[in-house]
Amino acid sequence: MASGNGSNFEALVQACANQQLPAQVVSLVVNNPGCGASQRAERLGIAVTCLDHRTFVSRDSLDGALVEHFHAAAVDLVVMAGWMRIVTRRLIKAFPERLVNIHPSLLPSFRGVDAVGQALAAGVTLGGCTAHLVSEEVDAGLILVQAAVPVLAGDSHDSLARRIQAQEHRILPLAVGLAAERLGLLHRQP
Repeated sequence: MASGNGSNFEALVQACANQQLPAQVVSLVVNNPGCGASQRAERLGIAVTCLDHRTFVSRDSLDGALVEHFHAAAVDLVVMAGWMRIVTRRLIKAFPERLVNIHPSLLPSFRGVDAVGQALAAGVTLGGCTAHLVSEEVDAGLILVQAAVPVLAGDSHDSLARRIQAQEHRILPLAVGLAAERLGLLHRQP
């Protein structure tokens, strides 16, 4: 699931192609027509579906459509790779411990929107990113993997976000692998 540029989505696809992650990305769902993630999916030959949140009467109805889509695609895990929507109990309950999110802070610090801006405003010297299981409380689920990124003197929102995103690309495939291993979904060959 992605809303924007799709670089984390592409990092997952590449990790699968390079056999760093013994899995397959079978579908991408976006909520913004024509977003960068859609273009990446088309270029990579991954099926993409747009479920524009603006056409649904509620978050619950959007999540119902997501559940139907993912069940029809027979997915084992759902990854929120830059999905800029709060999900409901409906999606979380349909994929218990099978819904992974990437967030640009060292949770539990700076939950919610604009974590990079929150970190800069707080004056911290260490930021980072967290991949976690999704729970009903925003950005509060079980932490799978974290990566720390120093906040440098003179960092702008963009410069810090770029360094954090580079770490997101590294840890998201690791977290998806850990989530799959916890559920017995991966059967690695020696």
